[in-house]
Amino acid sequence: MHMVIYALVEASTQDDAVATGRTVFNRLVGSDPHSCAVFDYYVTFDEGGTTVAGKAQWGDLPTAVPVDSDKGQDLLDRGWEATKQEFERNLDRVKEAIDELSDEEIMRDEDLARHAFHQVGAYDGPSVFLYNEYANGIRHRGQLDRMVEESEELWIVPADVHF
Repeated sequence: MHMVIYALVEASTQDDAVATGRTVFNRLVGSDPHSCAVFDYYVTFDEGGTTVAGKAQWGDLPTAVPVDSDKGQDLLDRGWEATKQEFERNLDRVKEAIDELSDEEIMRDEDLARHAFHQVGAYDGPSVFLYNEYANGIRHRGQLDRMVEESEELWIVPADVHF
């Protein structure tokens, strides 16, 4: 499956933002020797030549934009809303499993209950849409707000990832 994720990076130029964003995405696909792959591959929105990912899949998203711009705010809002919706969806599945399944049924992972438990606690991967420049998932609004407030030159870099 494909999804769009976003790296929030400190940079003084768009080129620097894209380069730092690629470093984040490389870590998330396991290209960095000190990382573990949580996605199969990625395509940034300045890359052409593919008919199944990036612009071909999602349309013309910017390559990288300052977070304090209109387009940057739009991408930030998209990433946060997707993170929040995925968390709430998985949390609802957890609550439902606790209410309706026995301990044994949960242990056997009926209705993918344990998968939902895992997704609620995930720090990266398909349930997290925003990442900092160290490839750490941004999991709560306070963390996101601090990043935005404390940075003078914060950029957002989208990428299409496959998992």
